[in-house]
Amino acid sequence: MSGISGHWAFAFGVLGNIVSFIVFLSPLPTFYKIYKKKSTDGYQSIPYVVALFSSMLWIYYAFLKTNTTLLITINSFGVFIETIYVGFYLFYAPKKSRVQTIKMLLLFVVCGFGAIIVVTEFLFKGAVRGQVVGWICLIFSLCVFVAPLGIVRQVIKTKSVEYMPLLLSIFLTLSAVVWFFYGLLLKDINIAIPNVLGFILGILQMVLYVIYNKKEKAILKEQKLPEKLQNHMIISIDEKNKNFPELTEEQIIDIVKLGSLISSGKIHIASCLHDAVCASAKIENTPNNLHTVEAKN
Repeated sequence: MSGISGHWAFAFGVLGNIVSFIVFLSPLPTFYKIYKKKSTDGYQSIPYVVALFSSMLWIYYAFLKTNTTLLITINSFGVFIETIYVGFYLFYAPKKSRVQTIKMLLLFVVCGFGAIIVVTEFLFKGAVRGQVVGWICLIFSLCVFVAPLGIVRQVIKTKSVEYMPLLLSIFLTLSAVVWFFYGLLLKDINIAIPNVLGFILGILQMVLYVIYNKKEKAILKEQKLPEKLQNHMIISIDEKNKNFPELTEEQIIDIVKLGSLISSGKIHIASCLHDAVCASAKIENTPNNLHTVEAKN
């Protein structure tokens, strides 16, 4: 029975490597946008710094455990690609964002990872060391899944999904499912538990993407005028009185100026009622089609 479980664990581990490989590559469209814009405006570096730190921790954990070769392979690639991402971000980031990213690198990668190695190597021995490092990995794996919540907050605030890549959310959710079963089959809660939260947050991001992507399209559609009304002037007439209000001397002068533009054929007029659909009509540049409006004093 344990042999069958081991085979399934290996299968899920291989599948997890494939999915995680895609997850690590999924930010490429984001960095292509940064390259095109020559700026990181609107994007945050914390998900990549935390992912780098998490990959380093999992490699350390894997060396303390047995039968964890698949963890070493994928997280080694993770360290490699996340280092490239962070370097790319630093290159195009403004000074303030660059300083913040460097501070996070010093905090997590240098001080944090260094302190974990020193403490666990000197204070813990054998299996206990592996358990302690495993719990640390569990905590920071949760941080990897929680890190995109900053982007989620930005999506809710701006009602725009521009800075939340859907592809990354989909593959993070799929990766969480695969690694959950891998940890479950190995009976390693340090691997299984974080991926439960990862699945929940992944679903949340996809739901928000669907909701706000539809709203964003609706807003853009409302902002676009129909082609028939472009370059037309719309005059609103009171439906009850159907008369123009009394005009001041300045308004009469404006009407005279407007008449000169109309006579040149450069302006089209659409007359409409408040609760009726506007009907557009082009005023020809002929005397018969010109109408004068008398204002009562």
